[in-house]
This record gives sequence, C-alpha cells and structure tokens, in this order.
Amino acid sequence: MTAAIAALFRHPIKGFTPEKLQLAQLVAGGAFPGDRLYALEDGPCGFDPVHPAFIPKQRFAVLAKIAVVARATTRLDDLTGVLHAEAQGRTPFAGKLAKPEGQAAFAKWVADLLGDAAQGPLRVVDGAGHRFLDHPQGHVSIINLASVRDLEQRLSHRLDPLRFRANLYVEGWPAWAENDWRGRRLTLGEAEAEVFKPIVRCAAPGVDPTTAIRDLDIPAELFRLYGHPHCGIYVQVTRGGVVRERDEVSDPPP
Repeated sequence: MTAAIAALFRHPIKGFTPEKLQLAQLVAGGAFPGDRLYALEDGPCGFDPVHPAFIPKQRFAVLAKIAVVARATTRLDDLTGVLHAEAQGRTPFAGKLAKPEGQAAFAKWVADLLGDAAQGPLRVVDGAGHRFLDHPQGHVSIINLASVRDLEQRLSHRLDPLRFRANLYVEGWPAWAENDWRGRRLTLGEAEAEVFKPIVRCAAPGVDPTTAIRDLDIPAELFRLYGHPHCGIYVQVTRGGVVRERDEVSDPPP
C-alpha cells in the first residue's frame, strides 16, 4: 500500500479548533501555513513581539491544562479576517483577531466560557509572523494513522485522531515505524522534508474533542503499552511545494 496524506489541518489559535484544508503550500524552513498564528495567554506569558521566542504551552489556555477549551468551536475566515466561535449555551462570537477590540472581545468570550478553569486574565497574543508551536523546531507535525489505530485497539477505547492536533495525517505507514526515522528524508506531495524528532505527547490528547472531557492519560498509557511517550513526528521542510489530500508520501530510506 502506498502511503498518502489522508487529511491536512491547521490550528490558527493554539489549543483551539483544527481547521481542515484541501491543500497547503509548504515553504522550506517554514511552519505549516496558517498554523498557531495566535495564542490565548492565561495570565502574563512574557511574550515579546519585538523579540519573539518560544513560550511553553502551559502559559496559554490550551487543552493540556484546561479541558473545557474543547467546548469552543472556532473558525478563522481568511477572506474577511473574522474569527467565528461557538459553544453550546453561549452567544456566538464574531470579530477580527487582527484588531485590538476583536482580541479583547474574544478573550472575554472565552473567559466567560472557561470560568474558574482559567487562571487569567486571558489575552490574545498575536505572533505577527512568530508561531506558537509546541516545540521551537517542530515546524510541521505528522500523525501516522496506523499508530493511532494500534493504540486505540490496545486501549479498547475509540480515539479520534484529531486528539493529536497534527498538521498532516498519513495513511499507509506501518504502525510506529515513524519513531525510528529521526534525520531521514521523505517526500510530501511536491515538497520534501527531514524528520526532526518523534513528538513527546502531553496531556492534550487525553481530552475528547467532542465531549471536552479528559478521559485518558495518553502519556501514561503510551509508557505502559510501549515504553515510550511518542505519537507522531515533527518534520522540517527542506524543499517547498504543494501538498494535497491523497498526495503520496514516501517511506524514508534507511
């Protein structure tokens, strides 16, 4: 079976709703298009837009520490710049995140949703070119769907692959083969990339994205079942190009 891209996703706001794409233009040395452009700090995070630098996810309102974040469904309209947000029992939100008033309004909307689960105060942080990645060199994240299915089977618990919040989901690789690919090169549609490292999982995948309930301890289960905390890989783009759903993906040579 030839491996292929099953789905592409971006996450415009760190920790919030994945947005499905049909294609993406990858750029050498760059992050995934439209991914982690904004973050919602939960108390002062120390981000300096003049000298942007990596900030740990624990300083933001993300699933790793606040499961209720999954109750919000967000969508960023590229044409208008308007962010749309909904949650059951809440008045829908619409506002431009590029505008200070839109940022303040969205932060208040989320604060009302999260209540005491947030430390606060909440504030939208605009990277203005900086990306709020989980790892400063984890430019593009990939999940092997066979690995998720193997974990699902061993847990006897259905796992929505979106729990793992990746940019690309690949069908056709052997389960867990990706853990041994550090430093190897692979093709992604028209693009080429080098595997940076396996992804060390945090508490975020333990949250069911549909129910917003933390029902699993994924890092602990990975250690228990496999003796490692990994699920997925980070890659760095070495040659730019378009990647689309159903595009072939190579197995990295030894």
